[in-house]
Amino acid sequence: MPVCPKCLKYFRTARGVTFHRAQPRAVCNVRDDRDTELVSAAAAPANERVNHEVDDALLPPSPPKFQPMDLDPDPAWEGGENRHSISPSISIAADSLGRVLVTFPRASEIFEGGETFLTRFELDPYSVCRRLVPFYPFANLDDWRVANFLLTSGLSMRALDEFLSLEATKNMPLSFWTAKDLGARAELLPSGPQWKFQIVPTTHPTREPVQLYFRDALDCIEALFNHPFFADKMDFTPFRLFTTAERLVRVFTEWMSSDGAWDMQHKIPEGATICGIILSSDKTNITNILANIKMKVRNKGCSHAFLLLALMPIPQFIHPVRRMCGVLEERLFHQCLDIAARLGRMMSDPVGNLRYCFTHLVSYIVDTPEARMLACVCGNTSPVTTAMYKDFGDPHRHPSRTAATTLAQLASIECDVLDVDQYFAACERFRLNGVSHPFWRDWPLAEPSEFLTPESLHEWHRQFWDHDVRWCKHALGATELDFRFSIIPRITGIAHFPNGITKAQRDIQRYIVVVIAGAADADVVIAIRALMEFRYYSQATTITSITRDKIRASLQEFHDHKDAIIQNGHRHGEKTKQVLRHWHIPKLKLMQSVALSIERVGSILQWSADTTEHAHIEVIKDPAATTNNHSYDTQICWSLDRSEKCRLFDTALALRGSTSEPTSMQQLGRETNDSDSESSERDKDRSVLDGIWTSKRKTTSFFDVATRLSVSPPDSVPHPLRTFIAGSTIIHLNYDPSLKRVPIDIVAERFKLPDLRGALGDYLNREGNVTQNFHTFGGQRRSPPDVHLPFKELHVWYKVHLQQKAYHDPSDIASTFTVHAHPPDRLLKYGRYDAAIMNVDDQWQWPSSGLQGHAIVHVRLIMCPVLPRGSSGVNQFSDRFLIYAQRFDIVPQGNSSVERTTGLHVLKKAMRASGSELGEVFPLDQLRSYAHVVLHFGRKADNRLTSTNCIHSSPSFFLNKYFEKDFFYAIS
Repeated sequence: MPVCPKCLKYFRTARGVTFHRAQPRAVCNVRDDRDTELVSAAAAPANERVNHEVDDALLPPSPPKFQPMDLDPDPAWEGGENRHSISPSISIAADSLGRVLVTFPRASEIFEGGETFLTRFELDPYSVCRRLVPFYPFANLDDWRVANFLLTSGLSMRALDEFLSLEATKNMPLSFWTAKDLGARAELLPSGPQWKFQIVPTTHPTREPVQLYFRDALDCIEALFNHPFFADKMDFTPFRLFTTAERLVRVFTEWMSSDGAWDMQHKIPEGATICGIILSSDKTNITNILANIKMKVRNKGCSHAFLLLALMPIPQFIHPVRRMCGVLEERLFHQCLDIAARLGRMMSDPVGNLRYCFTHLVSYIVDTPEARMLACVCGNTSPVTTAMYKDFGDPHRHPSRTAATTLAQLASIECDVLDVDQYFAACERFRLNGVSHPFWRDWPLAEPSEFLTPESLHEWHRQFWDHDVRWCKHALGATELDFRFSIIPRITGIAHFPNGITKAQRDIQRYIVVVIAGAADADVVIAIRALMEFRYYSQATTITSITRDKIRASLQEFHDHKDAIIQNGHRHGEKTKQVLRHWHIPKLKLMQSVALSIERVGSILQWSADTTEHAHIEVIKDPAATTNNHSYDTQICWSLDRSEKCRLFDTALALRGSTSEPTSMQQLGRETNDSDSESSERDKDRSVLDGIWTSKRKTTSFFDVATRLSVSPPDSVPHPLRTFIAGSTIIHLNYDPSLKRVPIDIVAERFKLPDLRGALGDYLNREGNVTQNFHTFGGQRRSPPDVHLPFKELHVWYKVHLQQKAYHDPSDIASTFTVHAHPPDRLLKYGRYDAAIMNVDDQWQWPSSGLQGHAIVHVRLIMCPVLPRGSSGVNQFSDRFLIYAQRFDIVPQGNSSVERTTGLHVLKKAMRASGSELGEVFPLDQLRSYAHVVLHFGRKADNRLTSTNCIHSSPSFFLNKYFEKDFFYAIS
């Protein structure tokens, strides 16, 4: 029977022991030695030696045999009367978007006896002092605010002393006057997970002792798991999403929506909670993240949903063979990684409930070389499948390289592990890298083929620059390619390339397909386009089973046409510059695992290294910049500990100040009889936490602005409203027009619109006596050029801003795009006019309907009729913004609406019988989205073209769907 190692009390199940030791005031609430020591230095008994004759004291622990049944104890446990289930036997509901939500039955049960964030804050040794002085060790709120600013400013000790010695500073009533005094007071603040130090024993000599600075992994996980900011931003129970009640189309989003989380829940005790672990490293440090936190919160650096787990040592091994030094470094890396706890443990959630948690390694975010090192395979070998370099061009996925396979191969090697040369040679037949004890060997249910998740930054974006761009340069020539990029019409807020593509930028992907269309071989264009579609589909935050199949189809289409790249001589070696006849590209093979990974871990975008690399800057590079260039690791740990203390103390003070009685905060999140009061208290706490743990630089939400304006008293806001909702789009105009009270005929001349007056007359005829009608393109112009209008002047705007919700998550704000309608002037000979998507059939809604019921238009004028001076009353036509738009027609491509090689719509300008362009006046509120229209370059671009005249000088165009991912999803 399981026994407590401290009090020797017997329990019916291992789960009972875990809960017994998790009691906050129990004598046995102490982690065993395995949690506090990274590497055991005690010699193992002779009967426990491994099959090679070496001293176990010099090696990491040998792989234990994991028994799945050990994780499935009897659900009964001592103290069961405190157990409360929050999961029904089966739960089928609808989420906020109307999708069918099926949750795992009887998962993530809660128990009484947990602690909230503030409860733990009160356990600090100095909590007695804070009852008298709430800001102790600082005197008052102002004193703390100055201290907090200085402690988190990144200033050096010398700079802090200089600031505190200023005469103006001395006049401030501060409780500290030197940087040393400030640091000493900071040490008295409540702390997060403690840093530890370990001298790591090695099997081979090094020039200096190997020092490891680390924190207990479970302490870091619980610090995130218990944080109040994540109270409504975490998933505790696996679920499955479907688009309809028939459950035919599956939806993959968060990690908890994946099959991997569902299957893991099956393998742990009933009622237990999965704590998904995300690790990330760059060979010098390891960052720890909690996968239960929703991706849109976790992927924001300002949320601080990551904690630095360890500072990895950089050893200098003494060995005559340089390659063997690399093998020893990789062994040490695994040895240092072997610090994360594998067993269940009771943890307090953000609202103070206890949950029985099991850690599961969900993702390890690294680049490709480090992924191979973690999978224990050598170079030119796939870290997640059995494919070798000769198989990288195969159009199918090879079998997964499972943990059992790798461990079996290691077990079959009988030579001495300490003889690195001999052991490495024995590993070569299995394509292994010489690491004898992988860190994941005794982590239950850890599979490298699953937790080495696809990573978009290094595997997709870097692959695009290293390969796709080079193929295009060889296909078109570098000069022609750069020229085409330089004359692409500008998009406000997105990089332009006036000098060509000189360095790696993701924005190149927005234009590459339209740039090479017509110049490169058709099969080459198809191959490039297929990879672009693969990347765009794979980066969606919500992926249905239909989208997953499109991902597979896009990759297959690339393989069907990739031979044209080699046949045309476009694939060259980077160093030799010789034509290559093979596909030995590791990143290309990793793409085969994307569709499967979506099923196992959810949306791939959440595993991008973008977030973790920015986190490494914050937790490593920024603190290192403030050091004195000595003892980097020690000073980095001190700096991080200080910053975390400040954030936690600021959070505790804010929460305590958000209630009338501080003591009542001990009941945060627990049930009360007054549900309205509880709800109000939660809202107040959430507002306080958002003010601390969210970005201070927020994206302007014109949706919020429009909502406030719509409910404002009529006399308090200008009319017509400059910000208003049109369908699913927000339209925002500047308060002041670019041109005020300009006569209609002068506007027509300046914007080169000779039929403007007639178009306004037709608009008024269609509008009739009832305003707010829905307009579409008419036929022949019916109003004469000199038609009488009830107004004579116009206000004119040169641009309008369009903002939409994210395509897959309406709770998020998408990018704001600017549609320009600028007349010709001294700097812009042809003016600047942008394209847009306009709704012409109110039965169809953007973006769900795509282009159905919508037209692609060229916006030539943004205006508002103005009442004559001195007139009284309100004219119904002076209270509505209008645009003059010219239509693009979609050119049919056989049986398809898109061109075969590019997958894009081909456009031409709609013309009247008279030969003039088809243009009409429409209400501004019929606009729905920005559209990027690019000329069809053909075989060779005309060298007279520029980014300002290309649209005016071309007969044929492409609707570039790749300029923005949400636009791509809408029309694909």
